[in-house]
Amino acid sequence: MNVEFAGSNLTVMYLGIIVAIVGVIVAFMYSSWVLKQSSGNKQMQEISKAVQEGAMAYLSRQYKSIAIIGIIVAIIIALAIDITTAVGFVVGAVLSAFCGYVGMFVSSRGNAKVAEAARKSLPYALTVAFRGGAVTGLMCVGLALLGVSVLFLSTGNLDALIGLGFGASLISVFARLGGGIYTKSADVGADLVGKVESDLPEDDPRNPGTIADNVGDNVGDCAGMAADLFETYVVTAIGAMLLGGLAFKGADGGYIVPYIVYPVLLGAVAIIATILGTFFVKLKEGSDAVMNALYKGMWGSAILALIGFYFVTNWLLDTTIFFLPAVIGVVVTVLIVYITDYYTSTNFRPVRSISYASQSGHATNIITGISVGMEGAVIPGFLIVGAILGSYSIGAGGFPSGEISMEGLYSISIASMAMLSMTGIVVALDAYGPITDNGGGIAEMAELPEDVREKTDALDAVGNTTKAVTKGYAIGSAGLAALVLLADYMHKLAEEGGKELVFLLGDPLVIAGLLIGAALPFLFSALAMGAVGRAAYEVVDEVRRQLREKPGIMTFKEKPDYGRCVDIVTKRALKEMIAPGIIPVAAPLIVGFLIGPVALGGMLFGVIVSGLYLAIFQTSGGGAWDNAKKYIEEGNYGGKKSEAHAAAVTGDTVGDPLKDTAGPAINPMIKVVNIVALLIVGLIV
Repeated sequence: MNVEFAGSNLTVMYLGIIVAIVGVIVAFMYSSWVLKQSSGNKQMQEISKAVQEGAMAYLSRQYKSIAIIGIIVAIIIALAIDITTAVGFVVGAVLSAFCGYVGMFVSSRGNAKVAEAARKSLPYALTVAFRGGAVTGLMCVGLALLGVSVLFLSTGNLDALIGLGFGASLISVFARLGGGIYTKSADVGADLVGKVESDLPEDDPRNPGTIADNVGDNVGDCAGMAADLFETYVVTAIGAMLLGGLAFKGADGGYIVPYIVYPVLLGAVAIIATILGTFFVKLKEGSDAVMNALYKGMWGSAILALIGFYFVTNWLLDTTIFFLPAVIGVVVTVLIVYITDYYTSTNFRPVRSISYASQSGHATNIITGISVGMEGAVIPGFLIVGAILGSYSIGAGGFPSGEISMEGLYSISIASMAMLSMTGIVVALDAYGPITDNGGGIAEMAELPEDVREKTDALDAVGNTTKAVTKGYAIGSAGLAALVLLADYMHKLAEEGGKELVFLLGDPLVIAGLLIGAALPFLFSALAMGAVGRAAYEVVDEVRRQLREKPGIMTFKEKPDYGRCVDIVTKRALKEMIAPGIIPVAAPLIVGFLIGPVALGGMLFGVIVSGLYLAIFQTSGGGAWDNAKKYIEEGNYGGKKSEAHAAAVTGDTVGDPLKDTAGPAINPMIKVVNIVALLIVGLIV
């Protein structure tokens, strides 16, 4: 599938490269500004340095482990498929890893700077935290668009892009799993002994697990999320470009190239809108409306992107038809943000209902939390259904009637690409979270004045919601992206086999594939949750041992051995991420080669439907449990040290691996299954 560039199509590709480079440059400018800010006194710097060393040591060891797997996979791809696809795989993997590395580097250094900034004012602290997050967001979209544009322009080969998507996806799965296992085993272990057994406050320096907990915030919510949304962005762009090549052919059977490069143009416009949108995030002196300030950035980026989308669509395609699905994609993004906010914020009924239920004990907290999580999965699912039907109808020129329209499927891919074009600002909101969380931890451990901790708590409370919002966005966008990949699989199957295969629900092969696919997210989640439980047990054991053998810790006469807990969760995370990480790669190979392409197609349907709802349930429920605890800690229903608070801590502990390990990792897992299926089409037909 080779493409020749000329005229406006060549302009689009160069524009994509230039704007991507600008995005990366602005990310480095923000990084430089953040790193120049004061890190506070010597004690604050020492705590921050411990977090930095733990985070970077873990990331280095994780990347070494993944590199071994990646080299083996790259060799297999080169031998079984071709060298160009293997090169694409390596490029995708390297860019994804670099994106996570830069984000982690700034995040783990910005924490003390936020704590010090909070000494001066809340608006200044917000600016430092958000710009630190914006580094990861802009790096994510800049590197993603750069990788896609350069590889496609240099090879003109759409199939090579599939390799790029696979490389990014494989890194993402392991980054999400490893980071999630690390952060939640440290968090759960530290909380169970520190808060529940020893009555220590959050981030108390006497807790031996507190540094591991702070390190975990960075490896999970910064490096993990960066790799996750980098991969989703890349895969969505590639899926849309592939469909553009399949859907629009000239009279001679050749490609109509503008439809292939259109997603690149949307990505370029959105990066410019994101850069401008970051300037909207400002908080007036004396105001504490942090979430409103952050949402201004999102709204600014969304409106500017839509204005740009309208003009570039008319210029490149000489029609505004495909501008409408782009509008749908952006609207879905904004709605998912607000829906997730509703189900995870302390300001609304769902979270407050969990807090209220905590008064009657641990069991009612768990029951209500599960109920809220299940309810929270429904509306985003229906929203995606509306986006699919609406965008398809625009492209197909009418409501679905049984006959599949390639233009309609392309329209869905444009809605998906427009949704992912908001990745820069959304990741900025997410990466802001661990910076403020760690900033609050440093303020507590360094015993800064109470008013400083109040400011960091205000930033952190919003950070919990922004992290939940980003996960909801990532999973929702993954659902649309996976549908685009599924459409690519079906049509690539027809091209390779010379005839179009029909997937009938009455076909035993399709049903078998559906059931296998639906089971995968459950098996994947079970392994991820079990890994957290096993690692947390070791942390609990270690924290108990230190508090038992060093009684002086509780009176500040002895210092905890933080490094021991960091070492435990590092080793455990790297060991435990392998088994669940293999599932999305092995499953399509086994089904495709043993049962066949029809069963594999059914499996792709099953994994998308099951994975979408299970992931949203886990992230919404976990986020709601977390903020239900925060709501009680604000003084409601008895406040800290009450029976309701003890029940809420239990709920938060249960929700932690749901929202930060299993749920978010399902997102890249869905895409890896689909990408591997696309890669092996030529081998299984």
